[in-house]
Amino acid sequence: MKRAVIISGGKIQTDFALAFLRTQTWDYVIGADKGVIFCHKNQIMPTHIVGDFDSAGETEYEYFQKNTDVPIKRLNPVKDYTDTDVALRLALELGAEEITILGGTGARIDHTAANVRILFLALQKGVRAYLLDEHNKMWLTDHAVSIKKEEQFGKYLSLFAMGGAVKDLTLQGVFYPLDHYLLEGMDPLCVSNEITEEACRINFSEGVLLVIESKD
Repeated sequence: MKRAVIISGGKIQTDFALAFLRTQTWDYVIGADKGVIFCHKNQIMPTHIVGDFDSAGETEYEYFQKNTDVPIKRLNPVKDYTDTDVALRLALELGAEEITILGGTGARIDHTAANVRILFLALQKGVRAYLLDEHNKMWLTDHAVSIKKEEQFGKYLSLFAMGGAVKDLTLQGVFYPLDHYLLEGMDPLCVSNEITEEACRINFSEGVLLVIESKD
């Protein structure tokens, strides 16, 4: 399975990110705009670089341009898509079957919200994509899934309907179970649940769920 990591320009907790990167094997490492600063500072060699570099990263951009043969796609700052969006599309074009985005969350809530929504691009291709930081792991699913307690990212499990209602939502193996519940788009009912058995089971007949595994 081809795996890609996108290092974007949001908040990155260095120790967490480096530990995560070093314990994984990546086919593609894509530096997106300000994310190239993190790559350069921590001696991470991207396989690809994209961005308009309007916010930061011009020095690092020039370093990778002059001293490496890494393919660089420089974007016009006046564009319809964010740098992270373009990076995700590139990962899909490269054939990635699993994608993790670091630096996709942070102080800019508007960018975080946009990055949650671009996960749909991967979902439509049948590719699992994650937004990951030291406190949260976020992903989308359009079908039933199970999450093992020993493998969950954090203590808490939250679910939100995306792009319409989720029908017949049934939760088993959690502190707050549900049985064929209609989860509407603005319904916050499924926040801060906890897995109580070896695995939780999430079933539904229609819709898309945003799954957030989180910890304090």
